[in-house]
Amino acid sequence: MGYDKNSNPKWECTCEITNDIIKEVIGESEVLNEDLSNIVDVGKAFQNLDGALDNYVRKLHDHIGKVVFVNRRYTGRAPSVLMDGWEYGSILEKIRSKMPEATENESWELTNGTSYDPNIFTAPDVSVKFFNKRTTFEIPISTTERQVKSAFSSAAQLNGFYSMIETGVQNAMTVRTDELIMRTINNAIAETLYDAFPGGSYGGGSAIKAVNLLYLYNDTFNPDTDLTAAEALHTPAFLRFAAQVMGDYIDRLKVISTLFNIEGTEKFTSEDRMHIVMLSQFRRAAEMYLQSDTFHNELVKLPNSEKVVYWQGSGTDYDFFDTSEINVKTATGHTVNCDGILGVIFDRDALGVSNVSRRITSNYNPKAEFWNEWHKFDAGYFNDLSENCVVFCAVEAFKLKV
Repeated sequence: MGYDKNSNPKWECTCEITNDIIKEVIGESEVLNEDLSNIVDVGKAFQNLDGALDNYVRKLHDHIGKVVFVNRRYTGRAPSVLMDGWEYGSILEKIRSKMPEATENESWELTNGTSYDPNIFTAPDVSVKFFNKRTTFEIPISTTERQVKSAFSSAAQLNGFYSMIETGVQNAMTVRTDELIMRTINNAIAETLYDAFPGGSYGGGSAIKAVNLLYLYNDTFNPDTDLTAAEALHTPAFLRFAAQVMGDYIDRLKVISTLFNIEGTEKFTSEDRMHIVMLSQFRRAAEMYLQSDTFHNELVKLPNSEKVVYWQGSGTDYDFFDTSEINVKTATGHTVNCDGILGVIFDRDALGVSNVSRRITSNYNPKAEFWNEWHKFDAGYFNDLSENCVVFCAVEAFKLKV
């Protein structure tokens, strides 16, 4: 009796397609349109599982030979801006002292008969900021024990099942905390862009805190035929220029100045407190096209240098103009929509996530015999606009986004 390929949906005769595959592999035929439905099993939901009867009496249900749990822990993508926490109290108080003014030293201008008053009181110029806004969410999950035991053949399988569920909850927590951290960074970027370009014409120039690398490059080296933002990531000359300018800013931020923060306070950022976050497309392009240790040593090798695959979202195809875009209403109420953002350098105290509280509460329902758990998270997300923050972008000239 010949083999009827329609008699058993679990087993497929693949001799014909494998013969065709060999011809493709060894060069005897062109690339064919292959029907992989006869080879690859994409799985079926349990309620639609057909063909699960044995091949002998066609009455017995096949048993599950192995159980595999999809259990991967997601480590997250957000840069490390978590700060320490505290148990009591709610408000984060930040106190700073302004540098005092110098006065004339009278020691070298003594005049006969003149009184010099040593009792003048000079108060320090101190300012205080309070941060008291907190963000919170929870993820509920219900679990049973008795009702689900019949689905598994051992305690190890049952434990593996619950481990998978726990990992799913933890991954959900990580994704949400990641995106809240990214929104903290994005707000600092947006506030800096708005301060430099309140009209939204981000491509029309460059500023000391919002550095349009594409505008500067075209203005200096390419005034007649402007390089576009899409071309810039594949142009070694632009990437060298961008690395040089960012390196210049690393040096500048170490020197005390009022130029690099929105509130114009006297600040400097030492290298150990300097945080650099770059768009991975830009960083990868610089590493590949420059093929130099300079970019790596100056920007990547710093203690707090990190990368993100996108600032706000990937879009549907990870296009550069999607991954490099932020479109937000800032904490101060300004709307900012700008693409081409390549990186940001900020002081460790310019933004962060403080007083993180992560906990689980639970309750057992004795009537229906199940457990409820609530995985809770709350923290304070802050921007301090008196601290240094510089944004680097590649926005085409006269590109106005509203």
